[in-house]
Amino acid sequence: MNDDSRRIVFLGTHGQRNIGDELLLETFLTQLGDQHHYIVNSYDPDFTRSQLQGRFDVDVIDTARDRRRLLRELLRCDLLCFGGGSIIKELYASTGRNAYSTMLMILAIVTFTRRIARRPIAMLNVGVGPIRSPRGLRIARMILSQVDELTVRDALSVATCRSVGIEPRLATDAVFSADAEWLLGANDPRRPASGGSDGADGSDESTTRSSTPASPRTPVRVALNLNYDIENADNWEPFLSQLGLVLERVHAAHPLELHALPMQKGFKQHDDVEVLEGFAARVPSLRFIPHDLAAHLDAARVIESCDLLISERLHAIVIASIIGRPSFVLAYDVKVRELATTLELTPWSVDINEPFDVTAVSDRIIGVIDQRVVLGAQVAQRSAELREDARANFARARQWVARTRRRSRPAGAVARTEPDE
Repeated sequence: MNDDSRRIVFLGTHGQRNIGDELLLETFLTQLGDQHHYIVNSYDPDFTRSQLQGRFDVDVIDTARDRRRLLRELLRCDLLCFGGGSIIKELYASTGRNAYSTMLMILAIVTFTRRIARRPIAMLNVGVGPIRSPRGLRIARMILSQVDELTVRDALSVATCRSVGIEPRLATDAVFSADAEWLLGANDPRRPASGGSDGADGSDESTTRSSTPASPRTPVRVALNLNYDIENADNWEPFLSQLGLVLERVHAAHPLELHALPMQKGFKQHDDVEVLEGFAARVPSLRFIPHDLAAHLDAARVIESCDLLISERLHAIVIASIIGRPSFVLAYDVKVRELATTLELTPWSVDINEPFDVTAVSDRIIGVIDQRVVLGAQVAQRSAELREDARANFARARQWVARTRRRSRPAGAVARTEPDE
């Protein structure tokens, strides 16, 4: 290692075939710098090694099976970093898991790193909340009080931290540091220029279906993403029924061509692929084109090929905004609602946790279609402003990493690595 390099344990929700999470990983390693040696966790180590191969100095450990190795790496590292994602939160009932399971796991890791390994800890651009119970708030405080460098990505996270006596810094979502060329893989040797799927635009045209003759009018190409994990699970089926009615009504005014944008494939029940395929059966009058997406490059290229995005997933909306495509936001939780506010898309969003007026939402989507060129330019401009903020945040993070001293120590000894004052 040179004097500028550090041995960094970098933890997140990697290897779950979630394009947003994998995009965060690539963004952080790119922005923190390729001079460091990273130890990255993954639920699918082979997938993550393949994703990062040849571009970063990385060891990948199995999140579920290599817990002893993780402890050894925490004893050897210069610092521990959590990068992005909603990591300190109570899980929704729709996940089928204990509400506190993620927070308790993070508490154990942070406490070991702080008290046993005595290493500095950074949580950068993370989401904190929603946390509604007193127990959840106590766990959150136990975690956050041990963190040396804390930045959060939204106002709710700031408020939640302050409610437990922690003062964070507000930072822009990390992915806004990227530009359109990087997202589209203009200089990435891993991806062919035509995209990584069966069709030239990323689609498998052999499975394209339409039960009605093609309209003589040019259809509006809509990238559609759906995510099962909403706050109010009881409203999921009513929401899908209402969305189907909305799109059929829009289709009567503007012929639509739906392009599936599954941001997660596999790993969990009711992944985006399954949900989108089920939704397609609800709207047989609309042409539905599936896409097999392997990475953010594929998602970005599908979005670029479309006129607008209708999406729940936060990072699909971020990608679309950077590329200059307008979004109609299906706000399924607080972080997506806040993103709509940040991008000035609140008039073009709807809370899907409650019933909504089909006619009103249809009319608003028609408004996006009619104004798509202007709205696309507006979100691109707003994203450019956020890019400056995100890059400034990363500059500060790099300075913090550089101030951590690398200390030699006798074999078997444990010494805390402190940031320089």
